[in-house]
Amino acid sequence: MHLRSTKIPKDAVHHPVFARLYARMSVAAETRAGMAAIRSELLAGLSGRIIEIGVGNGLNFAHYPPAVSEVVAIEPERSLRQLAVRAALRAGIPVDVVPGAAEALPVKSEAFDGAVASLVLCTVRHVERSLAEIERVLRPGGELRFFEHVRADDRAMATVQRALDRTVWPLLGGGCHTARDTLTAIEEAGFVVETYRKVKMPDWGIRLPTSACVLGVARRTTVVDAS
Repeated sequence: MHLRSTKIPKDAVHHPVFARLYARMSVAAETRAGMAAIRSELLAGLSGRIIEIGVGNGLNFAHYPPAVSEVVAIEPERSLRQLAVRAALRAGIPVDVVPGAAEALPVKSEAFDGAVASLVLCTVRHVERSLAEIERVLRPGGELRFFEHVRADDRAMATVQRALDRTVWPLLGGGCHTARDTLTAIEEAGFVVETYRKVKMPDWGIRLPTSACVLGVARRTTVVDAS
């Protein structure tokens, strides 16, 4: 399955206030919410050439294993991209931070051994198009590593999530939608989900609409769509 890329302006995503808040909160969450351990688990075992979609302020960069030869890091939000460039300079592997949107990745087809989507599929405008683009740029058999907000199993919390998604949350959260069924979307995009586990973030305290997450590995099939 391949979709023709649609050209998206360099700074189609612009959330300067959210970017500043996210940069502060994400750094605090590294230890308080256990995000550093999640990042290490997400990226463990990767090798070769990797594309990361929606890198934010680049906190994943420090957790890539040395077997990774290069990371092409896509970030559409200008303020976060500037912070990611600084993080790339401190990374132990080559990282190239470039502008771009998940729905139209500015890279060649079948150019990467792995792809990383970390708290980004909840924010993209078009989940199906974004996943099709990830499939396009992965080599046959390439891995998709994902860590995403998802719809809660609890019916009451899922109702709260849907209500927030229809009203204020995307505006406050930089486009974030808390109730997406991302695991099903990955499977419907043609990936084979090899392993996953549900995660509560943080794993202590009261449940929040953003607490339900999924962490896993999917693989692009080796069958090439000739259509």
